[in-house]
Amino acid sequence: QVRLVESGGSSVQPGGSLRLSCVASEYIQTQYCVTWFRQAAGKEREGIAGIGTDGGTKFKYSVKGRFTISRDNAGHIVYLKMDDVQVSDTAMYYCAARGPWFGGCWATLDSDLFDHWGQGTQVTVSS
Repeated sequence: QVRLVESGGSSVQPGGSLRLSCVASEYIQTQYCVTWFRQAAGKEREGIAGIGTDGGTKFKYSVKGRFTISRDNAGHIVYLKMDDVQVSDTAMYYCAARGPWFGGCWATLDSDLFDHWGQGTQVTVSS
């Protein structure tokens, strides 16, 4: 079973940038789709950025244009680059993977489809 470890969370001022990393215990480039989720205090978990095995991406409307999701060339890491962060981005961020799908899979923000989860990394945006 693939294991995921997130890192890169920290405190940042509004308008700043962060890059979160999701490191997988095995190669995930071609058979796993990965999505970043977040959960703010007192709120439900929400999917914000996903990437498919074909490199296709999907974003929640509130982060589109500010966040990007990408994979490393070695096939073990998925990044979430966060630009122009806002106070409303404060949350625990989780990465999740679904697979293996031998025919590939597409990006989705539906948490019910994911069965491999990391422990999370905290992002706090404040002035």
